[in-house]
Amino acid sequence: MMSREGTQLGAISMEFDISDMRNSGMLTILKILGINLLFIVVVLFLINHYVSPYLKLFINLQVGIKKAHSGNFTHRFKTTITGDEKSIVSNINTLFSKMQETFGDIKQNLSTFMPPNSSYSDDPLYEAKTIIHELSDIYKFKKTIELDASKSMVYSRIVDVLKIKYLIHSFALYEVNNISNTRKQLFCSEEYESICFEHVNLDALECRANRTHSNVISTEFIDLCKTCHANEFHYICIPFSINSDASLIISIAAKDLKELHKLNSIIPNIEHYLEAAKPVIESKILMDKLRESSLRDAMTGLYNRRFLEEFIDQVAKVSKRTKDSYSVMMLDVDFFKMVNDTYGHDVGDKVIVEIGKVLKENIRESDLAIRYGGEEFVVLLHNANEEGTQAVAQKIHAAFGALAFDVGTSEPMKKTMSIGIAQYPKDGDTIWKCIKFADTALYVAKTTGRNKIVHYLAKMSEMENVC
Repeated sequence: MMSREGTQLGAISMEFDISDMRNSGMLTILKILGINLLFIVVVLFLINHYVSPYLKLFINLQVGIKKAHSGNFTHRFKTTITGDEKSIVSNINTLFSKMQETFGDIKQNLSTFMPPNSSYSDDPLYEAKTIIHELSDIYKFKKTIELDASKSMVYSRIVDVLKIKYLIHSFALYEVNNISNTRKQLFCSEEYESICFEHVNLDALECRANRTHSNVISTEFIDLCKTCHANEFHYICIPFSINSDASLIISIAAKDLKELHKLNSIIPNIEHYLEAAKPVIESKILMDKLRESSLRDAMTGLYNRRFLEEFIDQVAKVSKRTKDSYSVMMLDVDFFKMVNDTYGHDVGDKVIVEIGKVLKENIRESDLAIRYGGEEFVVLLHNANEEGTQAVAQKIHAAFGALAFDVGTSEPMKKTMSIGIAQYPKDGDTIWKCIKFADTALYVAKTTGRNKIVHYLAKMSEMENVC
């Protein structure tokens, strides 16, 4: 039945009590939270008990490996884990201990090959690698110079090392004669300006580095070396002793402090090469001395006939190219046999020694005096004209004639000499021919009264042939 319009319907009201349901739900949630919390606690306990030792070991491994990467194998690994893991940790500790010991031994053994107080790095791996590389280069350098023919060639190798390996552009290399205390420049780069006064070469003890046998670095003190005049740049001077006879000095210029510090850092490296070259240079010096002694007359200190033969062979090639000339003098003591027969060979030897002194005092460094044999001497004057040759011959003749020899009698003995002269290439196209022509002129001097100076003329050879 449908209600009529305007009819009012009835309303139903219901009431429920849910407090028990809410309490039950809350209890359920609390139980779930409790179970979860218990699970988390159990999990954390298990992690702490089983996983944490592995995490600690992993962190410990990271620390040890990081140290090992820098060459430090002193780290020791620790763990509470038992079983295979503990055995692995023990083995790693043993490995690190052996590696530390091994690399320590390598470093110590390698250091015996290098000069003292040289260090590259705190990393033994890097240091071993660097030293081995350096030793390899030095070994190649030493094997090379051992086969070089001369001392000058060895010096040129040292120059190449400084220029090419260490990129040093402004430097000079000197050789010091410790016997005469003189210094000779072996090399000077184009960029280098000599920082030493010239008189240092005449007196090597004026060089601070040579005198003190220590490196001289310009920044150590104001105006440190008084014989240096470097005002616009810094310098380092490195002395190096070869033996009692010779030393080397390397003088390096630096344009600023940065370059100076760089140079200072590679001084040990440079000294490594000098150490390697030392026995080779010493051997070359000894060979030069032996060869020199074989080419000199023991009594007078002059060159002997063997040297003359070698010299002429060498100068013949050079003189044709350079158009050099030589004046050849042949000298002979008049009646020398009479000295030996009358006063003995000891007096005769004194006469020979004095002739050597006279010749040394009256010729230039570019000239040569040779004891040709017995009382005969040959002098070669380099690029001397006839007037200059005559002047030298007269000085020698007068100086010897002025000597007085004590022979144990009331009157000292005086002697004279005869001199024959020929000109190369004017008189002959070889020096040997001119020596023969000088001997011919000497013969003329002897046979025409002695105690005179005679110049060679072509007709003398014609007369000799006729005779």
